[in-house]
Amino acid sequence: MRIDPELAATVAAVVDEGTLEAAARRLNVTPSAVSQRIKSLEQQVGRVLLVRTKPARATEAGEAIVRLARQLALLEHDAVSALNLDEARGRAITIPLAVNADSMATWFLGPLARLATRHPVVFDVHRDDQDFTAGLLESGTVMAAVTSQSAPVAGCRVRPLGVLRYEAVATPGYVARWLPGGADAAALTRAPFVDFDRRDDLQTGWLRARGVSLDAVVRHYVPASHDFAEAVKLGLGWGMLPPMQSADSLADGSLVKLGGPPISVALYWQQWNLRSPLLSEIADEIAAEAARVLEG
Repeated sequence: MRIDPELAATVAAVVDEGTLEAAARRLNVTPSAVSQRIKSLEQQVGRVLLVRTKPARATEAGEAIVRLARQLALLEHDAVSALNLDEARGRAITIPLAVNADSMATWFLGPLARLATRHPVVFDVHRDDQDFTAGLLESGTVMAAVTSQSAPVAGCRVRPLGVLRYEAVATPGYVARWLPGGADAAALTRAPFVDFDRRDDLQTGWLRARGVSLDAVVRHYVPASHDFAEAVKLGLGWGMLPPMQSADSLADGSLVKLGGPPISVALYWQQWNLRSPLLSEIADEIAAEAARVLEG
C-alpha cells in the first residue's frame, strides 16, 4: 500500500488547525475537498483517522498518518535545501516542538530565535509538564520535545540536557505571617502554597519529604510559569522556583529560602530518529543553550 503524501498532509492539517474549514484555508482548497481527501484515505487504509469533534483530533491510526506527514515534510525540506533550488528559498517549514513551562519561560526561546534568523522555519511550540511532553512525541503531534523521560520514545533518540533545580522560597512577609516558628510540618499544613496545575507535583513532593499530610493543605493554582513565579514573589503562597526565576529576588532579600533539600529535575531532548540536518541543528542549538544555563 502506498499512502498519498497529499492525503496524509491533509489529515495533519486538520489536526493542526482543529477544523476542516481552517485546514481548507491553510491548504487553499474547499472544505469539501478536505473532507473528500480524508474519506479517500480512510477507505484506503480501512481505519477511521479523525474524530470529528471541535477541535478535531486524530485516532490512533490517524496519529500514525500525522507522523508520516510530518516526516515527509521534513525530509522534503532537507532535500530541497540541499539542492539549493531557487523556488525553495524562503519557503518555511513548520517544526512542532514540546517543552515544559519553566524551560520555555527561562531559556528555551533564545535558541529558537537564533535558529529562525538562519532558516526559513516556523516553530509551533506546545507547552506541557515535562512528565507529559513525551506523549506528544508518541502521538506525532511534535517532532522533538524537552522531557523528563530518559527512556527513548519508540522511533526517537535521546540526548541529556542537564538538571533544573528547584528550591522552596517565599517572601519575608509570608514567612512572618504563616511560618514564624520555621517551616515545620504543622505550620506547612496550614500555610497556603502555589501549584502550577493539578499535575504539578513539585510542591507536594517537597511537602511529603517534610512529613506533611496533604489532606488539608491549602493551595492556589497559577498555570503559567511567569505568573506562578510572580504569585510567589507577591506573597500569595510559597513555591518551588528554579534559580533563573529566584536568584535576583533572593539576592535582594525579597525572597527567602524555606530550607529542605532542593528538587532536581533531569531534562532530556528527544527527537524523531531521522537523518535531518535541520532537526540536528535544532538539537545542537538547544543542547548548547541547556549546557550554558542548566546544571550538569
